[in-house]
Amino acid sequence: MNLYPLARAALFRMDAERSHELTIAMLSRHPHSGGLLAGRSVADPVRLMGLDFRNRIGLAAGLDKNGECIEAFDRMGFGFIEVGTVTPRPQAGNPRPRMFRLPAQQALINRLGFNNQGVDALVARAARARRHAVLGINIGKNADTPLELAEYDYLACLHKVYPVADYIVVNISSPNTVGLRQLQEADRFEQLLVKLGEARETLAQRHGKRRPLLVKIAPDMDDAQLLAIADAARRHGIDGLIATNTTVARPGLETQPMAAEQGGLSGAPLRARADAVLARLRSSVGADYPLIGVGGILSGADAEAKRKAGADLLQIYTGLIYRGPGLVAECARAVAVAD
Repeated sequence: MNLYPLARAALFRMDAERSHELTIAMLSRHPHSGGLLAGRSVADPVRLMGLDFRNRIGLAAGLDKNGECIEAFDRMGFGFIEVGTVTPRPQAGNPRPRMFRLPAQQALINRLGFNNQGVDALVARAARARRHAVLGINIGKNADTPLELAEYDYLACLHKVYPVADYIVVNISSPNTVGLRQLQEADRFEQLLVKLGEARETLAQRHGKRRPLLVKIAPDMDDAQLLAIADAARRHGIDGLIATNTTVARPGLETQPMAAEQGGLSGAPLRARADAVLARLRSSVGADYPLIGVGGILSGADAEAKRKAGADLLQIYTGLIYRGPGLVAECARAVAVAD
């Protein structure tokens, strides 16, 4: 029996961020509930970037910013779990309200702004979490760090998370930190990749393990920008790309009152654009370069379509809110059968 619709009905009566906080608190205190809600996990092993995933479905960054529910999400059957975005210092994020549901469109708008407890708190939780899933940690910069000093925030986080992460994601694509997406511009992007690459090699020697390093990109770029990022990532030894973050566009929502809210849009309206970016990236980088597809997965059919668009691995977030933990196994089965 699927109990999630009952839980969702109660949660959707609350403010979106308040219900999110209550859910995180519950999963943190009762990690076994993740498995009870999700049902039986799906085994569809795949090896990518030197890591062994039990299936191709992952949790996208942003839902568990502080690594409070790693064990609960592990019990939901995810093949990998990405926590964060985390910054060097704790920060409150943007003023509330800053998260909005669009139930008719199966979408969310958020302008949270990397609200998190800081990298030290996340690392401590990640170090003691019991899990079978691969763990990714998504890193960013503090809002009050000038753009010209952003690399130091990323480097600080990289050093801290390196011992406990299975892979690390550089988030330069959130629309909710002022100026952050400017780091996707050619010169700044190249400089950041050089610094991160040098630091990663030093850390690999120190820890005896080379952690995969990925970059998460925005869907709001033209073809030239997209291909330039893909080219730079490959040249500088980045191990993969995550496509995509939320969008500042409002596809199909132009007449909706909520569309006027600032922030990143996720969920079903993002799907077409995210899949198009993914397909364009795949045609550019070739068959063997790792790509993780995220954006608009609300069913097994959506997962299968994103896999066909070029994704090696998939991530969900908004779909989990609307469909519940059963979506994990549904998507994992769909792509396992399709493969």
